[in-house]
Amino acid sequence: MSAAMPAERPEIDDASNRREHERVEVSLLGRCMLADTREHPCELRNISAGGAAIISPVKGEVGERIIIYADEIGRIEGVITRHTADGFAITITASARKREKLANTLTWLNRRNLQHLNEGRRAPRHVPLKSDARVVLPDGSEADCKIIDMSKTGAALAMTTRPPIGSRITLGKLGGRVVRHFNDGIAIEFMRIMSQEEIERILEQDYFPELSEGDKARGSDQGRGDPLA
Repeated sequence: MSAAMPAERPEIDDASNRREHERVEVSLLGRCMLADTREHPCELRNISAGGAAIISPVKGEVGERIIIYADEIGRIEGVITRHTADGFAITITASARKREKLANTLTWLNRRNLQHLNEGRRAPRHVPLKSDARVVLPDGSEADCKIIDMSKTGAALAMTTRPPIGSRITLGKLGGRVVRHFNDGIAIEFMRIMSQEEIERILEQDYFPELSEGDKARGSDQGRGDPLA
């Protein structure tokens, strides 16, 4: 009878080989679970098969084990190695097989990101005529903001209040979630509970009325047709 295969043993990268893994710049939302089993929203900003930089409102303790569930990647286990200004860094603990699988996923993400950069942003961005706005925060309070630019998929907002990454806010009639912080504000992605048609209608009515008028004018011209035809 053959001997049982040995279980895969997790490997922890040490300082000598941690940087041998290529790091990929990402913006992936997720949730992290600390040793007390509480979950908190987080965002992966860069990651390799050996470690990652995390943005999170809760930083945990250096040396504490952590589990992260991230979009596009799935479950990641690791140890917090240091704190940063807006989160923490981790060393990833994984078997050689899982580490190789993660490296393949990161290669795919990197190529996809490069392709998106070459193709431009997902949707054209516009600066609305009406830039002053108010947002409803997760606790129900309101805050003033200025709309830097918008598209049918999201918006960049200049504001002093910064809700946590992953939290839900409302901009006018549009529900969204915070996907990124930057120096002067936040970026939000509109929630998928609305159809693209509904989002576009709200954008045109509330923020880009000139687009609606242009469409109406074009439709009117087309409707007239050629009287001699």
